[in-house]
Amino acid sequence: MSLKFETPIKSVPLFHQGKVRDMYDLGEYFLMVASDRLSAFDVVLPTPISGKGKILNQLSLFWFEHLKMPNHLVTASVEEYPAVLKPYTDYLRGRSMIVKKAHRHSVECIVRGYIVGSGWKDYQRTGKICGHTLPAEMKLCAKIDPAIYTPSTKPDVGHDENISYEQTIPIVGEKVAADLRDLTLQVYSQARDYALTKGIILADTKFEFGEIDGKTILIDEVLTPDSSRYWDAAKYKEGENQESLDKQYIRDWLETLDWNKEYPGPEIPPAVAKKVLDKYVEIFVRLTGKQPEI
Repeated sequence: MSLKFETPIKSVPLFHQGKVRDMYDLGEYFLMVASDRLSAFDVVLPTPISGKGKILNQLSLFWFEHLKMPNHLVTASVEEYPAVLKPYTDYLRGRSMIVKKAHRHSVECIVRGYIVGSGWKDYQRTGKICGHTLPAEMKLCAKIDPAIYTPSTKPDVGHDENISYEQTIPIVGEKVAADLRDLTLQVYSQARDYALTKGIILADTKFEFGEIDGKTILIDEVLTPDSSRYWDAAKYKEGENQESLDKQYIRDWLETLDWNKEYPGPEIPPAVAKKVLDKYVEIFVRLTGKQPEI
């Protein structure tokens, strides 16, 4: 289902509108804006979480800097934005970045370091996760060592579909498929090791990659609580569900409702919305050592 969401930016062409991010065409570059929209189960919920987009944007900027991997970032300083964006400075500050135009690879690159979520359901049914055979009698939230690459399709509309590594080859070609797999595992390993130094377990995450001049680069968001599963290492217990510092909280809340996971989604009560934002702020502070500018 394709929906259009209101945005205050009117003087720049809207190139693409995703569930959370809006992309504007600046000619040579794109302007990427993280809205306060919240999606779950591929549905954008009707209640925005004020300040969420700024946390996502600022955490991506932190990871781009920390990882030192080629990416699409040009600048996130609104003072350096073109004049056409000046009327929107207050809105864009903290929630936007200007990025290079890249050819997006149509594969969502997922890596799992722990057995949870849809992976746990697959394992219980088949003993495998997305074609990866795992040891018998693993427990819920057990560590998967080494981590596994479990890509999915990346449609513009509709639900993502889990596919095997072999199925990515016809989509992007053999060399790019191997690059996506290897880079995904490499970046996850680097981020997982850093997070552990902050008392955080990075259970799984997903990346998007693009290509500029034949070189694969990181694009979109990186290691945010929207795209990653973060746990408190001190509270971790194998065999049971973990307390999340990410979007899992809202998924768990939605599972308690009589909702078919189709549009329109349910309104989020103020207390639940505050809890979501609190979790996003906590993971930001613990990973970066700073307060987000919201």
